[in-house]
Amino acid sequence: MASDLHRLNRYLNEALATERTLITTLSAHIAMTPHGDYRTLLERHLRETRRHAGGLAEHATEPETSVVNAALGLAETVVGQALTLAKGPLDLLRGGTSFDEKLLKNAKDECATEALEIATYDAIEALAEELDETAIADLARRHRADEERMLADLRALIPSLAAPTRDQRQPLPIDDYDDLNAGQVVARLSDLSQADLATVLTHERANRGRRSILERGENLTATPPWPGYDDEPAEAIIDRLDSAHAGAVRDYESRHRRRVSVLEAAQRELSGSA
Repeated sequence: MASDLHRLNRYLNEALATERTLITTLSAHIAMTPHGDYRTLLERHLRETRRHAGGLAEHATEPETSVVNAALGLAETVVGQALTLAKGPLDLLRGGTSFDEKLLKNAKDECATEALEIATYDAIEALAEELDETAIADLARRHRADEERMLADLRALIPSLAAPTRDQRQPLPIDDYDDLNAGQVVARLSDLSQADLATVLTHERANRGRRSILERGENLTATPPWPGYDDEPAEAIIDRLDSAHAGAVRDYESRHRRRVSVLEAAQRELSGSA
């Protein structure tokens, strides 16, 4: 009997460790996932996972150990925590070359984790019932139901992650946009035309909503000195430049493409008209 209780406690601790690890992993996945069905699913399961960890912690107790084993256990715990914390950022970088591929790989990993948790709760329920630990058996059933629902929802979502719609695959004016971090995108925004800038902002608002990109893009949004300005090469702008447009060209160009020849021509025009 005592050995069976010890085994049940070990199963509970295994489940608790898995749930705590999943909290970190889900948080990292949510941070990189655009707003939509997949992110909503992850956010729901993060709430469930936190609740699961709390419930398990009420029933799981630390196994008795010798002083030596206690020290070894502490070291293993520290290492385990470090690996858990490292896993989140690494998950963001793994997988194929496209952003969609990374999301798909995350979802596949989550499916594998759910299957492991379901099996763990199967074992906990069976042993708890054998030992007349009704509260623990009920806990295992409730948690397993959440994991089964999550696994079913993930599997239903995977086809849309594996085969994005045509709209999702439309190219953006910045190459490999969804593979770039916010700083890399911000550095490229000033080179875009107003039309391309609007396209990027629309995409960003509908997906990841990164604040630095949106703020910089909105700051760059302005009316060009004349229609078609953004599509003209520097030589054409300089040829057309006159005193009536020089101030607007200087202000607009200094905030956007910052072409030296255009800025110098605008300044000469302004100096000549002074």
